[in-house]
Amino acid sequence: MLMKTIEIRTSCRSEFVPISHLVAEVVRQSGINSGVCVLSTAHTTAGLTINENSDPDVIRDLLYLLDRLVPWSDPNYKHYEGNTAAHLKASLMGAALSVIVDEGRLVLGRWQEIFLCEFDGPRSRRVHIQILPSESGAGEGRK
Repeated sequence: MLMKTIEIRTSCRSEFVPISHLVAEVVRQSGINSGVCVLSTAHTTAGLTINENSDPDVIRDLLYLLDRLVPWSDPNYKHYEGNTAAHLKASLMGAALSVIVDEGRLVLGRWQEIFLCEFDGPRSRRVHIQILPSESGAGEGRK
């Protein structure tokens, strides 16, 4: 088992930052051939998701829809910090993901990317990554 924390610097209020390459490097460093990669963000105004990274319009559309569903300003929001929308969007996206590891690599579809979802930036964000070997052992691959 290996646990590592990566830090990502975001550049604007709302954005999806691709992090698959960073996570894949942690998996590689772990030496674990088969298991599960668990990711968690330690923030209440950021989330994690897996989605397409081939066409940037997919992310633009997601951000657009989230802004329509959860506008930044609403006179009914009561949270004193003024970032209620960021908290709501982070809850909608979720704070954790699990990805299968096989043959020492993340098992993602051809178009899939792991994203850190920023909703209250720019900020420095942390993602905790834990690689858990399969019960059959760290050296076991696909049969």
